[in-house]
Amino acid sequence: MGIVETTVEALRLLASLDPVLWGVVWVSLKVSVGALLLISPVAIAAGYLLAVRRFPGRRLLIVLTQALFAFPTVVVGLLLYMLLSRQGPFGSMQLLFTQTAMVIGQMVIAAPILVAFTLSAVQGADPRARETAIVLGAGALRVAWTVLREMRFAVMAAVFNGFGRVISEVGCSLMVGGNIAGLTRNIPTAIALETTKGEFAQGVALGLVLMALALGVNFAMAWAQGAGALRR
Repeated sequence: MGIVETTVEALRLLASLDPVLWGVVWVSLKVSVGALLLISPVAIAAGYLLAVRRFPGRRLLIVLTQALFAFPTVVVGLLLYMLLSRQGPFGSMQLLFTQTAMVIGQMVIAAPILVAFTLSAVQGADPRARETAIVLGAGALRVAWTVLREMRFAVMAAVFNGFGRVISEVGCSLMVGGNIAGLTRNIPTAIALETTKGEFAQGVALGLVLMALALGVNFAMAWAQGAGALRR
């Protein structure tokens, strides 16, 4: 089957609402969005504190965060596998090869991105916003909210980049999820599997969904930035 025929078959699969194909898409969205919802508040707060607080070891922490930014996802998966396997310290929780394990893995992968982007955004913010809030008597939480709200587009970019990183990663999901049909099979692991089986139509269909998600995220970011600029 040529490229054209494969693409046509992929579009037919998408249009037919094939339950297996869309089930894979649902698992991907559920795991990735869930991981981001759980890790974003913690990571954004950590990035803010790294930017405004001074403490021993801060510089080392920043370097480690930036190093983890490009950490191979398969290595994250390997470390989690050892922790969650039957012989590991958390083996009794029986999380390996579950969606919960995939969520944990994607939280670990997204965290450095969110922290590093937020850190960079807050460091680049106009210091008068924070100083004004302090002078006006705002508490620590109110000051943080003021600064983060001022830098909301940069923080949103962090979240969108984190989503782009976790929705397309395959190494960690394969290691801790196991690529189990109907349970832990997501878009990247399904593409890898279908390609090895020679089922290119399903792989192309899932690839089209992945590209549509990536484009959708970028359009949403552009729209949010445009709407914000118009209100200024």
